[in-house]
Amino acid sequence: MAVLGEIRKRPWLLMGVIALALVAFLINPDTIDQVFGKNPSILGKVNGEDISRDEFNDQLFVLQQQAQQQGQPQNGLEEQAWQVLVQSKLIKQEFEKLGLELTDDVFWSQLQYDPMFAQNPSNFDEKGNFKLQDIKKQIESLQNSGEAEMYNSWLRNKKSIEYRMMARILFGNLGNGITASKKEADLIVKQRDEIANIDYVKVDYTSFEKINPVKVTTQDLLDYIKLHPTRFKVDANRNLGYVYFPATPSAQDDAASLNELNKLFLKGSDAFNGTENFQNTTNDSMFVELNSDVPYIPQYLKPEQLPSTLKDKIASAAIGQTFGPYKEQNYYIVSKLLDKKPSDSTLSSHILIAYKGAERSTATRTKEAAKKLADSILADTKSNAANFDKDLKFSDEPNAVERKGSVGWTTPESQFAPGYLQFLATNSKGTIGLAETQFGYHIIKIDDKKAGSMAYKVAHLAKSIKASDKTESDVHNKATRFIQQIQGKSFNEFSNIAKKGGFTMQNPKSVTRFQGQLPGLGTDKDSEILMWAFDKKREIGDTDIFTVDGTGDRIVVYVAGKQDAGLANPESVREQIEPIVKNKLLAKKIIEKINSAKAGSLDQIAKMFNTQKANSDINFFNAFLANSMEPKVAGAAFGVANNKLSSPIEGMSGVYVVQRKSLKSNKMPGDAKQVVESIQQQNSSMFGQGYLKSLQDNADIEDFRIEVWDKNHQ
Repeated sequence: MAVLGEIRKRPWLLMGVIALALVAFLINPDTIDQVFGKNPSILGKVNGEDISRDEFNDQLFVLQQQAQQQGQPQNGLEEQAWQVLVQSKLIKQEFEKLGLELTDDVFWSQLQYDPMFAQNPSNFDEKGNFKLQDIKKQIESLQNSGEAEMYNSWLRNKKSIEYRMMARILFGNLGNGITASKKEADLIVKQRDEIANIDYVKVDYTSFEKINPVKVTTQDLLDYIKLHPTRFKVDANRNLGYVYFPATPSAQDDAASLNELNKLFLKGSDAFNGTENFQNTTNDSMFVELNSDVPYIPQYLKPEQLPSTLKDKIASAAIGQTFGPYKEQNYYIVSKLLDKKPSDSTLSSHILIAYKGAERSTATRTKEAAKKLADSILADTKSNAANFDKDLKFSDEPNAVERKGSVGWTTPESQFAPGYLQFLATNSKGTIGLAETQFGYHIIKIDDKKAGSMAYKVAHLAKSIKASDKTESDVHNKATRFIQQIQGKSFNEFSNIAKKGGFTMQNPKSVTRFQGQLPGLGTDKDSEILMWAFDKKREIGDTDIFTVDGTGDRIVVYVAGKQDAGLANPESVREQIEPIVKNKLLAKKIIEKINSAKAGSLDQIAKMFNTQKANSDINFFNAFLANSMEPKVAGAAFGVANNKLSSPIEGMSGVYVVQRKSLKSNKMPGDAKQVVESIQQQNSSMFGQGYLKSLQDNADIEDFRIEVWDKNHQ
């Protein structure tokens, strides 16, 4: 009502509201965002070229697909997707600058060299020829069959393939121009073969600091960073501290889980009015599915695949015998032996008749049409087993004819569709029959069988040992008391309070918005914590509590530092560069002392620093001196005249003064021609990575992700 009153008093405000509403009606939300802020559909720019949210999502989808196929985690790939897109844009820009073009003809001719196809033997025939026409037909069938999701998946992968092709062509063209001259090779041969014999004095940094300590200030670190801006260019990041409060089940929670299991095992399930328990049930699989915290496993397993408690007992057990309760990780378990039999190995072949909607299927036929075709093929092969090979042409499995439909040897433990394994388990050698799985209809021929070791079918009734509501409440109270203690405190105080309370604190000093997982955590709350930490309102000293889903664990997070994109904050990299900067400060002091003394011999310098003169051989290829690699000392050894003192040299482990005694040549195997070839090979192998890094270091890359990522959601 107060707002309406204000509008009535100020008619211009009403007109403003109406005008804004008209604007919102006439133009789309993206245009409003472009007027009043960042466009949420644009995540960044590379040399002025947009990176759209759609193409980012496509690249992320491709990476997640690859991770799934390789059995890797599919979360936390956002930063990798961004980097791939940035590099792909840079490659495309350079590709086009050189006047190169990726035509359709070039794409199809180069497809066989892309890792996605080159590493799959099924894409080549027995003579090693790439099956390009077969692959084209498969893609056309996806497009024409109305399988939009699968065809769109191909288009996403095609875009990634195109970028890889452009990179290969670009690097190949530029790499072919990498050469090495004979003059360069002669110089390298000379540097390799010439050896300088030197007397030297080393003033060790560590020894000097004991008497002349130095303190590395923040400004010292900053000065060093400014001298190496490319090395210390960083994305926006946060310095976080967090303390984890696990909702560990108490002794009472442990006992409650055991009591619950014993009730189901010995007394009865509430679902059956207490009359059916795990001992007397006649339907073990259904009882487990209804009452257990782990699913029923219908497969036969070998002893080594069973819980450790059963491994040594299962062989002598009778059918129906139970084991437990026993504890396995965070579960109490009772196991019952349901059956045992030899684990036969079976050699089989099949003809797959798929249909639209079946798993991994590109077929367009209906399920009814597939069943009709499968029945027809089954009748043909059963009338004459020799017809099986002839009918393989109907199979929807890739390369079925070439492989004669064989799936190789399998056992009941193999990772195959249950319907297929069930057919193998219940039929003998020579049988031809029909089985249905999620992939379609299989006409299966059992080619051979071999008896193996015993396998066991076991039902497991399990109850997880979970924290009770009381335990979770205690953990919440503990985390709440802790966050109350640290309100308004410095990070050092946060750390000290955590240590005093006996809590484990993690302190990753540089986390980025899209890195996916936090060091030392790896929970479902990691992404939420990162979003919170990078909120524009977030300030140093802010804290919050996060609850992990499913466990009740609490995480208290503290913002210890904020870093915008640009040069690294000196203190965030102190551990990394402080030893280097300290040595430079020490070197400056040592060199000033040597120069001011105007010493005329190595003996005088050695006496000044209470050290000894030493002698050694050194060359450019073996610049190892006084237990340290010292390339600058090698350079000075060849740059000073015989019997002359060099200027003080700032080395890796100390300051050196060198007096060259003599030069000699130790001819090594390998002439200039071999060196030229070696240089060209080495430079060519390193070119691609170095060239791409150079492009990225010198590109104008704008990253809007933090600003726009959650705008649509908001």
